[in-house]
Amino acid sequence: MFSADLYSHRRQRLKADVGSGLILFLGNRPSPINAPDNCHFFRQDSSFLYFWGIDLPDLAAVIDVEADTETVFGEDLSMDEVIWSGPQPSLHERCRGVGVDRSAPSSQLSAIVAEAIKGGRPVHFLPPYRMDQTMQVAGLCSMDPAAVAGNTSTPLIRAVIRQRSVKSDAEVAQLEAALAINAVMQTTAMRMATPGRYEREVVGQIEGLAYGRSGRKPPFGTIFSIEGQTLHNRRHDNLMQAGRLAICDCGAESPMGYASDTTRTIPVGGRFSGRQKEIYEIVLGMQADALAAMKPGIPYKDVHQIAARRLSSDLKDLGLIRGDVDRVVQAGAYALFFPHGLGHMLGLDVHDMECLGEDHVGYTQEIRRDSRFGIDRLRLAKPLAPGFVVTVEPGIYFIPQLVQQWRNENRFSDLIDYGKLESYLDFGGVRIEDDVQITSTGATVLGPPIPKTVAAVESCCRG
Repeated sequence: MFSADLYSHRRQRLKADVGSGLILFLGNRPSPINAPDNCHFFRQDSSFLYFWGIDLPDLAAVIDVEADTETVFGEDLSMDEVIWSGPQPSLHERCRGVGVDRSAPSSQLSAIVAEAIKGGRPVHFLPPYRMDQTMQVAGLCSMDPAAVAGNTSTPLIRAVIRQRSVKSDAEVAQLEAALAINAVMQTTAMRMATPGRYEREVVGQIEGLAYGRSGRKPPFGTIFSIEGQTLHNRRHDNLMQAGRLAICDCGAESPMGYASDTTRTIPVGGRFSGRQKEIYEIVLGMQADALAAMKPGIPYKDVHQIAARRLSSDLKDLGLIRGDVDRVVQAGAYALFFPHGLGHMLGLDVHDMECLGEDHVGYTQEIRRDSRFGIDRLRLAKPLAPGFVVTVEPGIYFIPQLVQQWRNENRFSDLIDYGKLESYLDFGGVRIEDDVQITSTGATVLGPPIPKTVAAVESCCRG
């Protein structure tokens, strides 16, 4: 938990930005697996964590802007809950720790919201992403559940994004803590990626490291697969074979819930083939060009295009792409090999604030989403600013079904050599990802170094 003053400052700034009305925050509730008392690992709503800092289920909070009051709503443990779960600090004690003087039973929340609505005051709330949140908002605001999504508060969304986008030194320290765990996960995966071992054995080991070192589950389902051409392949049933590449895209959470997200591509058995080295070095060059270009003021969409240009130029040298490189990039032909965006914001969420609306988080009124294939998946396009933390994750993939579709459609046949591409259809994919902080002058890769060059990866695999 950060200092009470920090949480108070965040809420005061939010109050000033929103300007009037009630600001309603709903914390998360437990999520049963197969019975009410058998629940998934609890994860607090990230915006609730950011402004209120209390990592417990069944809480809500309200800022009354005009009255200048802040109240957390919830219940202290009953004796039965103490018997089963052990004693806990009271809600009032927890509130004092985050600079809140007022707490109240959950039963009082509905009357406060109803009074504001009766008085014609706005009730601001963020987009719910769980059905129980939607139903709770609907009940509090006397609203049809189907109308909830259309009544979220744009001023509140924009105010939250402005704050959460710029990471303080204390937040960066939490991200670094998550990355320290992530580095151990990645190097463990490199050593374990041996022929005859199932992917799930690696996943079980590295996810155990994440939980064992922070007490928190990974922020997303680990991607570890020799079928790397499937971008988010969360199946772990393959038996690893020598000569295959395994993509390891994994993360950890710090003790306070900040996420890391890195990717490495690992040669099963410890050595890249000559062809694998060629493609791997292109992806490494894409990332290097992107990192060199990153600085305040440059739109991340432009950085994506810089990586795409490096891909197009280098694949032209291999004979897979032909023609004018600038035309390849402008037309979007490169997206056959790189069908996703270069990266996304990172913070309390692995895709930070995605639940608030990707177009709010990653775009502006001037920079709108591009509809062309591949770049339409870019989660972050707007200008970079000091304090942003983003992922940089270029990749090259050979997706047989996509290649066949484009070839059947005669799509970009003047720019892509489909004949030469045939011999790559069993290749899989390569992705390399790091977490990067934007500084006043450029960009800095966060966390301890994770082996990334061909020689360093091979050495770690053999070690």
